[in-house]
Amino acid sequence: MPNKLISLAEAVRRFSWDGMQYASGAALPIGSDAIVFGRELLRQKRKDLHAIFHCSGQQLNLLAAAGAATKAECGFAALEVVGFANGLRRAVESGRLALEDYSNLAMTLRLLGGALNWPFVPATVNIGSDLQYRSAFSPDEFPARSKIPSVTDPFSGREIGAFSPLRPDVAAIHVTLADPNGNSILLGTEWSRFELSRAAKKVVVIADALVDPACIRQYPNLVRIPDILVEAVVYWPFAAWPHSSPGMYDMDEEHTFFMNKALASEQGTADYIRDFVESYSDLDSYLDLIGREKIKTLSASGSSFLLDPYRRWIFAPEDVASLTAQGLST
Repeated sequence: MPNKLISLAEAVRRFSWDGMQYASGAALPIGSDAIVFGRELLRQKRKDLHAIFHCSGQQLNLLAAAGAATKAECGFAALEVVGFANGLRRAVESGRLALEDYSNLAMTLRLLGGALNWPFVPATVNIGSDLQYRSAFSPDEFPARSKIPSVTDPFSGREIGAFSPLRPDVAAIHVTLADPNGNSILLGTEWSRFELSRAAKKVVVIADALVDPACIRQYPNLVRIPDILVEAVVYWPFAAWPHSSPGMYDMDEEHTFFMNKALASEQGTADYIRDFVESYSDLDSYLDLIGREKIKTLSASGSSFLLDPYRRWIFAPEDVASLTAQGLST
């Protein structure tokens, strides 16, 4: 079976570089995000990243705390009940990271503009406020003229704003299910992963489970990311941990609080990277790090029924290993 399966380490080696525009899909503690890809970026010492997150969560928090991201654009920068993202706060307040702020809707529209290859996106939100007038990328300019410049609607004569479209170099997108070629089904809220997959120049999908292509043929209408958009597929259960993945596992609330507390200081960040980024060598040791009993608990989710229609097509880990050996890694 021809396929695009690749190891996580190889995906980061092949599809990332210092200084790139890097985007990831979904966020918030309850939103699926390819956090394990961000961990691997740190393991491979990537730096000067320009991070693009519709709604930031623990991945941007970690990349900012570690100093790997020096620019970021996002529409929300908190962790809900967990509190503000401490690593991101430290990076911004110290001047190590410039954070350009937009609304959630603005980020969605900018990704849509990138997906449709628009020269700019008409903006009727964020205008007339500091979201338009203040720019972290041009801090000495007020009002900022390059962030959301004014344009005239040629039909009505009304003055509106113009968003720049987003076309990130690489997007690592967490998906619930993928076949070996990258056709992907997303369970739960999407957080613009649909638009991101079409806006990014290269897409790597990180799947909690791998399914037989027969599953895709059974539910073609549910495929939100088709294989034609995908460069590579990484199989990595609990890729969104400590975030949740609807149908698969709940948010690890205990670790989310622990992680955010650790990222509040330089020493705590160094300790966290030592213990939870650099300490595992493969998928099995990663799952051991989370804890097998905790995995059982988190997997006993109230949303598990969402996976029921697809269970018959999910590949066992040994089948995935065999397929990966035949994939892009070779």
